[in-house]
Amino acid sequence: MKWLDSISLLWLTLLCSVLILAPFFPEPHLWQQLKLLGSGELNQTADIVDLLLHAAPLLLIAWKIVRIVRQRRRAA
Repeated sequence: MKWLDSISLLWLTLLCSVLILAPFFPEPHLWQQLKLLGSGELNQTADIVDLLLHAAPLLLIAWKIVRIVRQRRRAA
C-alpha cells in the first residue's frame, strides 16, 4: 500500500471531498442516494452503483486513517 502511504491525508481528503460532494447543486448526489436508501426507494441497479461510487472515497479516507493509526502504534 505504498501508493496510499505516499498521499498526504490532507490532499486525499480534499480530492475525495470533491467526489463525495459532486454535484454541489442542488444537493450532493451522495446525500440524494442516502435519502433514497433510507426511504427504501434505492432499487435500481444504476442507483446502487452510483451510491457505491460516490461512497468509495469515504472508504479510502477511512482506510488511510486506519493505516496511519496502525503505523503509529507499531512505532510506539
